[in-house]
Amino acid sequence: MMDFAYWLPIVWAVILIAAISIYVILDGFDLGIGMLFALERDPGRRDVMVNTIAPVWDGNETWMVLGGAVLYGVFPGAYATLLPAFYLPIVLMLLALIFRGVAFEFRVMTRGTPRERLWTTGFMVGSGLAAFCQGAILAGVVQGVTVTDGAFAGGPLDWLTPFSILCGLSVMCGYALLGATWLIWRTTGVLEASCRRWAARLAVGLFLCIVAVSIWTPLLHAPYLRRWTAWPNMLFVVPVPVLVALLGGLMVMGLRREHSKGPFLCALGWFFLCLSGLGITIWPYAVPPGLTLWDVSSPPSSQFFQLVGTAILLPIILTYTIYSYRVFRGKVTETDGYH
Repeated sequence: MMDFAYWLPIVWAVILIAAISIYVILDGFDLGIGMLFALERDPGRRDVMVNTIAPVWDGNETWMVLGGAVLYGVFPGAYATLLPAFYLPIVLMLLALIFRGVAFEFRVMTRGTPRERLWTTGFMVGSGLAAFCQGAILAGVVQGVTVTDGAFAGGPLDWLTPFSILCGLSVMCGYALLGATWLIWRTTGVLEASCRRWAARLAVGLFLCIVAVSIWTPLLHAPYLRRWTAWPNMLFVVPVPVLVALLGGLMVMGLRREHSKGPFLCALGWFFLCLSGLGITIWPYAVPPGLTLWDVSSPPSSQFFQLVGTAILLPIILTYTIYSYRVFRGKVTETDGYH
């Protein structure tokens, strides 16, 4: 029974990390496309950018809902502690996602009218604000929250620090890079060429952000620093920065040789490595720096019951997600339309 109770939270942690990772992959590039509207002013090419994601973007938030459900049902202690700590950025993120979703549809319905500019701006601002808040929330979790007797005991702005601002801007840069490399894969002509130029600059920016966050993170708490500098832990963490540098080289090569899929896959690889590095850093804490996965978990019977339901639903979600992206695969041009 002890072994069963020990391994269940680990299984659920893997599921939670997988849900977050898939959300970042799927919603990251369409939030990035919203931010890239600031660089592309041509209405026709903006429509092409939107048409590459229009058939599939609605389903991306499914993975955010799954992550929230796992946190609430399996790690209620973490949910009850973290939610009060991040009320403000969470509410801002949700409002930004809602306004962005409304703007996504309304900019088409108001095309050719003065209100089109309003909804286009709303699409850009909502995308950027949502991306920033996601990075700030992640940074807030990593830097830790004030906990007394298992409950949040800090202030409403504790999450807003120079580190969280850096992480928020880093996520914005990363999502914009995902959007640019996605458009390289899915578009042609002038828009594709523009995206290659944007991707080259964004890749440099994101690499510098990764370096800055990687240096800063281990300095937040002593256990983080030991995880990255103590022997033999270094054997497990050294491959992460090495692979980041390797993917950076492949990214540059792919952009110069005008590969279609390579830059996008490299950008995804960067995000995967960053999430892996953060996971290695904070393990086994659910609420750093004091509460572990086992401290905040629900009873094993409850975890197992939810695991049965997730084992049924997860393949269904994965199947329709993969199928929708397969149906709407291929290049998108100005002659194609969705609305």
